Amino acid sequence: MDELREQCPWDKEQTIETLRAMTLEETYELTGAIDEENWQEIKGELGDIMLHLLFYARIGKEQQHFNLKDVLETVTEKMIRRHPHIYGDTLAADAAAVKRNWQKIKQQKEKASILGGVPKSLPSMIKAARIQEKARQTGFDWPEGDTHSVYLKVQEELSELQNAIQTGNQQDIQEELGDVFFSLVNYARFLKVDADKALQGCNQKFIKRFNLMEQMAKDQGRSITDADLSFEQMDALWEAAKQKLKEN
Repeated sequence: MDELREQCPWDKEQTIETLRAMTLEETYELTGAIDEENWQEIKGELGDIMLHLLFYARIGKEQQHFNLKDVLETVTEKMIRRHPHIYGDTLAADAAAVKRNWQKIKQQKEKASILGGVPKSLPSMIKAARIQEKARQTGFDWPEGDTHSVYLKVQEELSELQNAIQTGNQQDIQEELGDVFFSLVNYARFLKVDADKALQGCNQKFIKRFNLMEQMAKDQGRSITDADLSFEQMDALWEAAKQKLKEN
């Protein structure tokens, strides 16, 4: 990294602002490799992210804010401070107790809001899940395993959305739809399902079916963009594609 920063014209020009978007892209590439459980890709993407971390540390050193040693010492001190059940005399019988201790120590040391640690730039669905997890650490949550109450809350939010639709107020519709999404993420959490991963799987399933539907239309000498191909005909192709993928 030192050589690149000092000798490469492109690397010399980079700043924390120019790296930001690329770091985000690399992070998504890593999550994609994780979703596919492709260990070779995971290894490569981890290397790319580590390169970015070194880049930020180098820029921090140049601007006399911190160096790589400072970064590693800071996170080491934080891990020791937040694991008193390992490095101190605090008892933690299970993972839930560890999380409660973690949040309590964070509040005492950093005087931050409980939800203040949720990154502002997180994708909305992931952010909703993190907000709910942190709220749970304070005890503000439905009882463990009470999925029925959470489901009823989803139903309640759907009803409120329908009421908003009846009024025709677009702002109210948007707000109520947001409440529906938030309650569904919460329901997924109680079902022990990663809501973001579930939606990602649904997206991939739709892409596969749509691509196959497109190919099946092409095999018939038609295109799904043909003006004479009705919705009913496309729906029939969709169902055929769905059945074919199930068989495979």
